[in-house]
Formats: sequence, C-alpha cells, structure tokens
Amino acid sequence: MALTTRSTQVPPSQRPPGGWPVSDSGASNTLWRLTVGALVVGLLTPVLVSVFLFAMLYDPPGGDLPTPQQGIDSRITRIYDAAGNQLGNLHRFDTHIQVNRTDIPQNLKDAVVAIEDKRFYSHSGLDFQALLRALWADLQGGSYEQGGSTITQQYVKRNYTGPKRTLSRKIREAALAGRVENKLSKDEILYRYVSDVYLGGGAYGVGAAAENYFRKPVNELTLSEAATLAGLIRKPSSEEPRSNTGGAEIRRETVLKAMLDQGRINDAEYSDAMSKRLRVASATTSPSAAATATLVYPPEEVQSQYPYFVDYVRRYLIAKYGEDEVYEGGLKVETTIDERLQGLAESAVSNTLQGTSAPLDMALVSVEPSTGFVKALVGGRDFTQSQVNLALGNCSAAPKFVEGGPVCIDGGGSGRQPGSSFKPFTLAKAFEEGITPDKVYSAPAYFTQPNCRGNSAAAGCTIGNAEPSGFGALPIREATAYSVNTVFAQLVLDVGIPETAEMAHRLGITMLRPDGKKADGKTPFQAQLTLGEPEVSPLDMAAAYSVFANRGLQFPATPVLKVTDAHGKVLEDDTSRSGHRAIQEVIADNVNDVLKGVISHGTGVAADIGRPEGSAGKTGTAETFSDAWFVGYTQKLATSVWMGHSDSQEPLRDIKGVGEVFGGTFPAMTWKDYMGRALEGQPDTPFPPPGELPRASTTTTPGSGTGSGAPETVPYNPGPYDPTATTPPDVPVVTRPPRPAFSVPPYKPPVPTTAPPSGPVPTTLKP
Repeated sequence: MALTTRSTQVPPSQRPPGGWPVSDSGASNTLWRLTVGALVVGLLTPVLVSVFLFAMLYDPPGGDLPTPQQGIDSRITRIYDAAGNQLGNLHRFDTHIQVNRTDIPQNLKDAVVAIEDKRFYSHSGLDFQALLRALWADLQGGSYEQGGSTITQQYVKRNYTGPKRTLSRKIREAALAGRVENKLSKDEILYRYVSDVYLGGGAYGVGAAAENYFRKPVNELTLSEAATLAGLIRKPSSEEPRSNTGGAEIRRETVLKAMLDQGRINDAEYSDAMSKRLRVASATTSPSAAATATLVYPPEEVQSQYPYFVDYVRRYLIAKYGEDEVYEGGLKVETTIDERLQGLAESAVSNTLQGTSAPLDMALVSVEPSTGFVKALVGGRDFTQSQVNLALGNCSAAPKFVEGGPVCIDGGGSGRQPGSSFKPFTLAKAFEEGITPDKVYSAPAYFTQPNCRGNSAAAGCTIGNAEPSGFGALPIREATAYSVNTVFAQLVLDVGIPETAEMAHRLGITMLRPDGKKADGKTPFQAQLTLGEPEVSPLDMAAAYSVFANRGLQFPATPVLKVTDAHGKVLEDDTSRSGHRAIQEVIADNVNDVLKGVISHGTGVAADIGRPEGSAGKTGTAETFSDAWFVGYTQKLATSVWMGHSDSQEPLRDIKGVGEVFGGTFPAMTWKDYMGRALEGQPDTPFPPPGELPRASTTTTPGSGTGSGAPETVPYNPGPYDPTATTPPDVPVVTRPPRPAFSVPPYKPPVPTTAPPSGPVPTTLKP
C-alpha cells in the first residue's frame, strides 16, 4: 500500500525565535516555505542516496531472495456434518482466488500503475523523485497522491519485511526492492503485487476482489471496474465501495483522470467510464443497469441450513481456539449434528410456535449421553431476525474453557431460570448423602426457612407450592413427581446449599458457581436454589441430565467430532472420547427411577412417549411464569426444551388457549413431539433397577441444612413456621391424580389444607 504524507504542525518549542514570519499578503509565508523546503531537499538528497548505497552494501541486489513471509491469511474454516456435507463456513477474509498472468487485463494493470507508481517501468525499485515530491508536499502542508513507495517496495513490505515502521526495516526494504528488480521482470512484480494486495471487503488480490464486488472473473473487468479496484489500494477499508460508495467513487474518478493524463486511455474511453458511476446493486436491480452504472454487488455468503447449530459451533471454537484461528486458520471442522434429528427438532419447535409471534420463543437441545455429542440444537424461531442463540447461556461470570471439562458457551443473550427442573440436582446430592427416595418429608402449603434474613415472607424466606395446597406427608419420590416445593426446600437445607450448587456445577451447569454464591461472588443462595433461582442454559440442562441417562458417566457436551488445521494437524479428536465419572452409578440409577414418575403420573404426563420404564424427566416453571421447561431423557438421547420471551421476563399467559404455561404444557408437548419421532424404531430400553444407596453417617433435624443425612421419616409440619411441630396421628399421605393433557388448563388441587402466612405473597416457583 502506498505511503501517503500528511501535514505536521510544528510545536512552539521548535519554532524559530520570534515565531514564523507572517505577512498579510501570504507572500512571505510562501517564500519562507520555498526557502526552507529547498534547504531541506538539498540536505536530504545526499542522505537518501547514502541510505540507498548503504542498503545495497547491506543486502546486495545479486543475492537470492529470502523466503516470503506468510501474509494475512484468508483461509476459510469449513464446517461439515459427519457425512462430509458442508454446513457452513467461517472467515474474516475471502480466500485468494488464484489468477494467471494472462488473466490480468491491461486496463487493470494500467490503472494500478497510473495511481500507485507511474514510473514503475522506468525506476529500479526506488523512485527518488517520488520520495522528494512526497517530502515537498509534506512541507507545503498538502498531500501527494502516490506517496513515496513504489509498487516494488509495497510488494517487498507485504512479502518480506512486514509493515513495522523502523529505520532498519526501511533500509532492508530498499535493499530487497533492488534485489527483486534484479531477479524478477516488471510484469512478474506487478502480477505478484496485484494477485496479493488487499482490496477491502475481505478480498486479497484482484481475483478475489473481482468476484467479491462485481461477481465476475478478473479478465472480464471493464475499465471503470478496473479503476475502482485500483483506487481501493490506498484505503481499502475506509473507502470500500459498499460501505462508502461516495469515497470509492471519488477514488475511481481520480484513477481515471490519472490514466487520461498519463496517456493510458483516450478521451472517449475516459468519458464513457466516467459516466458509469458506482452503484450498489440490490435484489431488484436489473442486469441491464450495468450499461449505465458500475454495479457493486452485496457479498455472497454461504447460508447454512442449520444456522443455530453452526453458530453454536462457531462460539465453541472461539471459546477454545480464539478468533484468529477460527476466522483465519482454515480449519476443517467435522461436527456431531444428526441432520434427521436436527430436522425433527426444528419441526417440533415450529409446530409449537405456529400461530404465535415474536418475542415468544423456544429453544431445544438434544445430546447423546454415551458420547456428549450434540445431535440437534435450535436456538430460537428465526436466526435471521436475531443473532442471539437462546440455546446457549451468558458466560460473563463463568470460568474459561477447561480442557476435558464442560465449558460455558455464551449465546449473546442471557440465561433463564429453570424452575423445578433444577430439583434433580438436589436429588442427586441427597442420594449421594445417603438420603433415600422413600424418605418422608412433611409437605405443607408453605415453608419458612429457619434463620433466613429475619424469617419474613417479605424477605423471600417463605416458600410455597405452585398450587397453594399442602400434601400432608410425602416421600421424596412422590414430592418429585408432583414437584412439591416445600419438600425440596427442606431437602436442600438438609444436604446443603453450597453442596447442591457444587453438584449442579459438577454435572455441567456451567453458569452456576460451585460455591453456592450468586454471580457477584458474595451473595449466597438460599433454599430457592433448588427451585431454580440460578440462570441456566438449555445446552447445559440437556448435558447435565445426560449424565443421569449415562449412569453417572459424563461426556461434556460438544458439537465437534474433529478439528484439523490448514496444515493437516489434528487439533481435537472426539471420535473416541473417554468419559469422566461425575457421580456413582447407584446415584444416577436412583435419580432415573424417581424421575420416571414425573412422566408416568406426575407433572410431566404430557411428555409420555410410551416408554414408561425407559424415559424420565422433570418439568420446570419459573416464578411469575416467565420461563417454562421440560428436560427429559432416555438412554439414547437427553433433550431440554425451554419456552419464554426472547427479550423479557414477561409471563407466559393466555397462549394458544392455555391460561398459564407450566413446563408440563407446551415444553412437555414439544419434547414428546421431538423425542417420539426421534426414537422411532429404537427399542424401549428400561433404565437399570436402582441399587441400595450408601447409608448416611449421621441424622439431622429436617431443615437444619447441615449437609449430612437425615432419618427415613420426619415429623409432619402442619404450619408454615414450625418445621418441628408434633405429628398428628394417622396423617394420610396425599397423592395427586395425573394432570390432564396440555391442551386444557392445568390441574388445580382441592382446597388447601393449611392457610398461607400473613403479609406479602411468598416466593413460589412453579413445577
């Protein structure tokens, strides 16, 4: 690229005593500049000659040329499915399009020489006249169009010395320019230069630029198009014709005028080209418009059939390898997508959203438990309308990529509250502590956490069930099936809030700190943790549940089978992965056994796919109905479904005939739609029967929150404030009939057995 000069204001400390001479007429100023300029030029001429002679001695022209440096690489990262079909590509710059010397039209060569180095065919690599003229223009406070560098110097800078502005680099550049002129013909130098020079819009070389801007091969360029490309060499980014059509037009006209003045085109050619001003074409532009304008076309992009999945791959690669490697490294990426499952996922989401409009949205992620391979991912209703991928989370407070472990993938938006679909993590921790599924807890309508910020409902210390009803006493198994909040509030205090957070993080909830504190790193969670107060992502939820499906063996979620760099080096190979044991088999087996009941007779009956012994899951509904979930799995697939508003926490109410959207309605229905078809033809494989859990080492009073085990039964709690109240005789265990299908309003239980506490409405997260 030509070096241009600019005026420099002399600081007061360097001005002559009394200041610069001034005159009202300006004649004295001009005379002063001419005098100083003549002196400086006279002094610098021998200096320049000396530098040139020193350069010749330092690096004589007869030597061999060094190995060219690799310039800014424009290789494309290509993304494929397992069958080798290209899904999309990632690149910051277009590829070089190789052209032959005979492909370069004369009008393009003339245009480049006219604007960049008009004495190219007469100098020997350095143009002293141009250097002095650039210096003189600087002293005059003006500018010199061509600057001081020759085409040969620009070629040397790009291929041998680099752009760093140092004296040693300039000396070596001068020496190598002479050597290049000695070794290569003028035509070869010009050919190599235009084949590689950056021309904006991501195009390196005239071959790529011709295709990029004009959608034609370089040998078909018109005079006007050739002048446009030549004009971009000086400022390829700021004067790129799509973003700055006016600036590019001025440069085009400047090149044409230079060509006319130098006798490279005649008056008729000049007038014809000048009349064809630059114009950015649109989808409706007629091809006949090219007769009266120089049409610049929008960039042609490879549009993926599965944009959300490709976006996930992109974000994963950047998190692991960095942007430069992804956009410039020419990676070959083989992915885990199953196009049949991806199509089914998109169909299921589309079916549910049919008849609704944005910002109501839905995301779905499906993971293969035995490998961690993400088989399908849908991040919203329309990727073209928003670049936010709702299947992914927000990783501002999450750890960086850890080799071999789960990694938080930021989707550009935020996480979402999982509601009661978080409860299985509390289950897993309880089972790890030796608490069994048949342990009985009191199940009042409301429960107040002991020692909770003043013990007030207003402070969020009182937790209520989604439907304001008590259930007498319930074993954990049934409290999970019916998603009884007050039981889980006691359970999480028994096993420990930090311990439960650590379990969730261990299983793959990357957005959650493992120490039980919120994103600020200071405020601890309370019992609401188990009810889904932390924000999560659909990807993490599917990945975490896949550990249950795989009997405690964890394969971190990945969209990648294999990554190979441009030199053939394998950077990542997940085709034969080794899993990590996150929890014991017996823990996972017991979780699976309990979560089967959610689908068979609990809050998730709308997700029943006819596999009673081989499917499990959990509903989740955030406070105020802002987010609704169903996360479920078989041994073959773990799938999460989220529904909510993409741009707010607006409640999900009055949607397609459903007054309040629970996780057991649309999300469970969507899960059934997808999983039922995804598993067609697959055997109904039951989960292994659960073994005996390790026994707890100690016993505690329910609600103590010590993190140690508790007795098999606990006293019944008739009121919201006294979890240790005496058990009345013959308290029945209340069970709830199955919920009806999702298309009718959710089941409402009978009149509450206990009255709510006085004061503000308590914290209540839905099943």
